Amino acid sequence: MKTSAETIEWIHSLLPFGIKPGLKRMGWMLERLGNPEKQLKAVHIGGTNGKGSTLSFMRHVLEAAGYNVGTFTSPFIELFEERISFNGIPIDEASLVECGNRVRPLVKELAKTELGSPTEFEVITTIAFDYFANIAKPDIVLLEVGLGGRLDSTNVIEPILSVITSIGFDHMHILGETLSEIATEKAGVIKQSIPIVSGVSQKTAQDIIMGKAANVHADYYQLSVDFHERLLSVDGTKQQFTYESDVRSLANVTIQMPGAHQRENASVAIKTLDVLREKEYHSITDEHIRKGLAATTWIGRFEKLSEKPLVIVDGAHNKEGMESLAQTLEQHYPLKRYRFLVAATKEKDMNALLKPFEKMDASFAFTTFDFFRAADAQTLCEQAAVTTKRYETNWTNAFIAEVTALEEDEMLIICGSLYFISAVRERWYSK
Repeated sequence: MKTSAETIEWIHSLLPFGIKPGLKRMGWMLERLGNPEKQLKAVHIGGTNGKGSTLSFMRHVLEAAGYNVGTFTSPFIELFEERISFNGIPIDEASLVECGNRVRPLVKELAKTELGSPTEFEVITTIAFDYFANIAKPDIVLLEVGLGGRLDSTNVIEPILSVITSIGFDHMHILGETLSEIATEKAGVIKQSIPIVSGVSQKTAQDIIMGKAANVHADYYQLSVDFHERLLSVDGTKQQFTYESDVRSLANVTIQMPGAHQRENASVAIKTLDVLREKEYHSITDEHIRKGLAATTWIGRFEKLSEKPLVIVDGAHNKEGMESLAQTLEQHYPLKRYRFLVAATKEKDMNALLKPFEKMDASFAFTTFDFFRAADAQTLCEQAAVTTKRYETNWTNAFIAEVTALEEDEMLIICGSLYFISAVRERWYSK
């Protein structure tokens, strides 16, 4: 392989191998690469929602403090390469090709064993570890879990700190049908004597995480117990709040990402940074925290594409994400009427997803998009227990129609799938 395009095409060719939870294939490949993951200082970030935002808050603060930061995130919104970044800059072509060519022979060899071929995500994770350890060499890596935790490809890492941002009902066909089952899978990122910071809200899930932390002698810090956030003011989409923990207070913290859930994500980030500061990242000051948090954005998370007409894209794609979206709309745009353009993957229950919007003055257009797991537009429309609804199989036509129909007192919210909003953003910015 000589180009990024060739490397990415090869990686995507592994998609048919699907999702195969387990760590044996990762261990096999990494051992033959000299275990690059063991050279990294990493914070491992799991959870149902909020992983990317929390990671972004932390990255901006660490960079403000002068540290070089590697990040591993999924899925991508604009470029495949953004999944593996160094100080916010996606992996360059030469590095992606070099790492891809190192990993490819191992993939072919592994496919011939009883373990079978690695998945696309396992290969991307392996390339990330190789890049960070042997090329970029960041001071710290912020590593986002792909799916679950216990059997996720990233869970081969021995982190310096673990985070679980939230727990909700998503990927239940893999992680389990109950909150307890899902929490047990997420808690799999907790390691022996490694501190854990939790933003989880449900008592049942908190008890499971706390129990796992106690069993492995890991210091445990829980949002709304050991640290808190208190809203001070809202100005447009900006929010100002006070962060308080059992050891300190930080007043007048400003973030530009709207919604109560983003204050909680920022608070989880602050607590995590405080623990890191105590361990070894002593250069982090309160000024760095304020500056970094204030500068943080995360594409696809209540992102404003246009002011007039008002068009928002949001990555909400599960029950808890939709609840947060509804709360954010009520907090920041209470006087608007809402038009929704929704597409989702096949496993979603649209009736349950849209429950938070039932009492709102809103209309819903359902569509589909070019993705192998995308749900049929008519099926979504029939599922949804909302009053004003329609469907359009061509998402581009649906998008144009909704934007064109917007009136002065209305706003358009596009949501349901990160893959879908990625396609919408691409069309919007290429027009």
